[in-house]
Amino acid sequence: MSLSSDAIAAATKAIEDHHRILVLPHANVDPDGISSALACYSILKHIGKDVTVLCPDTPPESLSFLPGFEKFTTEVDENQNFIITVNLENGIEIDKLRYSVEDHKVNIIVVPKQGKIRPERVSFGEGEKRYDLILAVDTADLALFGSVYSEHVDLFSSVPILNVDHHISNTRYGQVHLIDPTAASATEVLYHWFTQVPAYAAGITPDVATLLLTGLITDTRSFQNPNTTPRSLEIAAELLERGARQQEIIQHIYKTKPLSTLKIWGRALNRIQIDPTAGVVWSSISREDLAEMGAESRETHGILDELISTIPDADVHILFTELEAGGLKASMRSSAGIDSSRLAAECYGGGGHARAAGFRVGSFGNFALQVTECIQKLKEGIRKQRGEMGSAEPGAGGRNVPTVIPSAPRTAVAPVDTKSVDPLKEISGEKKSGSMDIVGEITEEK
Repeated sequence: MSLSSDAIAAATKAIEDHHRILVLPHANVDPDGISSALACYSILKHIGKDVTVLCPDTPPESLSFLPGFEKFTTEVDENQNFIITVNLENGIEIDKLRYSVEDHKVNIIVVPKQGKIRPERVSFGEGEKRYDLILAVDTADLALFGSVYSEHVDLFSSVPILNVDHHISNTRYGQVHLIDPTAASATEVLYHWFTQVPAYAAGITPDVATLLLTGLITDTRSFQNPNTTPRSLEIAAELLERGARQQEIIQHIYKTKPLSTLKIWGRALNRIQIDPTAGVVWSSISREDLAEMGAESRETHGILDELISTIPDADVHILFTELEAGGLKASMRSSAGIDSSRLAAECYGGGGHARAAGFRVGSFGNFALQVTECIQKLKEGIRKQRGEMGSAEPGAGGRNVPTVIPSAPRTAVAPVDTKSVDPLKEISGEKKSGSMDIVGEITEEK
């Protein structure tokens, strides 16, 4: 099922009612997140909004071919003017204004040309906030914004949030939700929204179509992943008709790899381990590996889908990556017999989709030991799921399983009541600690 008309109406009204919009994807951003953010930036600029598009970390150069890539900023601008107002009624006129700074104080000197200014004629106030709406894309939970959230919690609690996503594990943060778990990518959600609003649809240029198709191609792995639906293929065809440059996407995403990326992929292949009894395959990349190969953790994106998950006779494929800023990220793929989103959630509070999910562990003493601990805990979760299914064989890929554990219902989100949702008044006070040890991870999961 797709988005409800009420949800689309609520999202459109949130845009109409606000002007200074911050567009924000998740940290450790992937092609779907970046493409979604840039597509929103282009459409919102098209309808005359003041838009800032922010990447929580340095945007990956491998995606610099995307239209509008240079528009990204990496810093939140929370500057707000402090306004001093002088009432000039009763014939008061101003001759000069000057100021001085001394002893950590600012002295503002107002020299009247006519009349006398008294203290009761002076008032104070704050100017407009830099942002009056946050448009969050492809992000299932506030914690996944990383330091942008942990260092600016007040911003997220004082500014209304429009939450646009396709992850079934979305926590429904924010005041307005445009969430479709049946969509293959966040850009698919955006395409449905944009085409339902004439002013937005008019802004779908070949550049925007290329952005939307990039997210769809990468999150379906060129339409190979099980999240691909007939609707996904229809949208891809429509985007091509609108001028999306498919070959440009394929060339940059799949046929161009820096030497450092190839080296780190080789290290991951060399580290592959398998437990045939449990039906689990995994590999790991440490910070030392990254430093040795001159690579960044984001360059491990693709290893799981392109290499590890191709190994047969396993139900769960996992890649562990130690992050430069600390902690580890685990990405998982699974057969139809194992719900990886449930597995990630129950073991480490992560999430994603039934066949593609992940989690993070924030702190540990030794990376290799932590990987071993994670594997043991995940094996227990796998055994539990198999027991509920009736002793399915490891490595069967769900083919010999009489019943499969269902994932959460694949239905569209409940309609948003536009009468009861006022983003200006109903600001969520939800705050989550930025120092948690374990946080959900859906940043690069399909």
